[in-house]
Formats: sequence, C-alpha cells, structure tokens
Amino acid sequence: MTVNFPTVLTLIRLALIPLFVGVMYFPDHWLSVPNAGLTAAGIFVAAAVTDAFDGYLARKWNQITPFGAFLDPVADKLMVMAALIVLVDLQRVPSAIALVIIGREITISALREWMAQLGKSANVAVSALGKIKTAAQMVAIPFLLYDKWLWGIIPCHWIGAVFLWVAALLTLVSMMYYLRVAFRLGTIDFDDDAK
Repeated sequence: MTVNFPTVLTLIRLALIPLFVGVMYFPDHWLSVPNAGLTAAGIFVAAAVTDAFDGYLARKWNQITPFGAFLDPVADKLMVMAALIVLVDLQRVPSAIALVIIGREITISALREWMAQLGKSANVAVSALGKIKTAAQMVAIPFLLYDKWLWGIIPCHWIGAVFLWVAALLTLVSMMYYLRVAFRLGTIDFDDDAK
C-alpha cells in the first residue's frame, strides 16, 4: 500500500468526519448551538476542500494508486452520509431525502462493483450529472449544519434545503442514468432463467 500526499489528504478527510459530527453534539456549555453549527460547517468545508485537491494532485503529480482510488469515494460517501444522519437526527432534513441520497449511493456503489467484476467499470464512470449532484450536496450540507441566518441576511436553512432538494432530484436522475447504462449493456436481466 502506497501512501502519498493525495492519499494523506483523503485520510485527513476521513479523520474530519467524526470531528464535525462530534462538534454537533457538544454540550451547550462547551459550545453554543450556533457556534457548534458554524464550527461543524467549517470542518465540513475543510473536508470538502481536501476532496477537491486530492484527486487533482494525484493526477497532476501522477500519484494515482489503487488504494487512493478506492479510499477517495469511500471518504466522500461516508462524509455525506454522516452529515445527513446528523441532520435527520437534528430534524433539519426530512428522513425521506436522506434515504433517497444514501440509498442511491449504496445502489450505485454496488452497481460499480458488479460492473467492475464484469470488466465494464468504464461504462459506469462518474458522469457530469453525478458531479453536479455532489456539488449540490457539498453546498447544501454546510448551510444546514449552521442552520441560522448568517450576518442577518443569508437564510442558511433555506439555501441548504433548496440545494439538498436539487441534490435529491439529481440523485434519482443520475441513478436512473447508471441503471439504464447497465440495462443497455445487458448486465441487468430480470429473466427468471438468467441466474
């Protein structure tokens, strides 16, 4: 297993997940609710920034490794799923939205694994739609973690909710896209004889 700087960034992102989750549950006498939300949002943004840089640097420096390629999407999914579970627990996100997004991530991860076993992983590579969906999530979550008016003029909850609904819609559309690709390749067959 090769550990290089881009992989270290991914590992830092993983380490930041329990940190931003824990901050949201600090007792009020440690950190007030608004300050906890702002701190957690800042940690989440820092984690998202490492996501923007690790892949870019790995490609630029020709340091792409199998371990890094495996770990990067795992870190991304864990970060988003952890945040959504916290936001559902705090009643800032409807559970149905979280289920749609988390369910899609599990479904598409399983589909990619299956397609890789069939030697067709390139056919389910990340699409532009998937990248837009991820960007919408990454914008929505910090706003929802803070969940207050920023500087008295920016309605964080409203902005976060709008972006999360956009992400949920794109989640369904992109899932249909990936499943359609698999159907077209003939890798999914509901014929009872095809076992």
